[in-house]
Amino acid sequence: MVGFEPGMMMMMQSISLLYQFWIHTETVKRMPRWYEYIFNTPSHHRVHHGSDLLYLDKNHAGTLIIWDRMFGSFQQEEFRPKYGLTKNVQTYNPVKVAFHEWMNIGKDLKKAHTFRDYLNYLFNSPGWSHDGSSKTTKQMRKANKQ
Repeated sequence: MVGFEPGMMMMMQSISLLYQFWIHTETVKRMPRWYEYIFNTPSHHRVHHGSDLLYLDKNHAGTLIIWDRMFGSFQQEEFRPKYGLTKNVQTYNPVKVAFHEWMNIGKDLKKAHTFRDYLNYLFNSPGWSHDGSSKTTKQMRKANKQ
């Protein structure tokens, strides 16, 4: 539809998923410096899964960490992360786990008083709220510095 052959897209997705499989390990501590500069590594990906304030919203790369470096979302692993969500889901039900955030977005949209609030709940940073009842990562970091 946009000029890419479906087979090429499937091949790219397969390579990406295979690459991402190995970065979910704690066995590998660090890779060579040149490699860590360009590619996502287990160290970088541990940061991505961390719920520590320093690590929130960092290292989104699937394969090439260079994009995070270019767009300012890169964070070097400084300590072993605390893994998980900032607020636990409180269930092991796989359906609820898979869709809990969609349900939370729906609840947020119901709280919107204006069309602008509605758009902010959809497109602003996670944690944004019209009444300050929840905080974005940027707001939490700013409050933590004070």
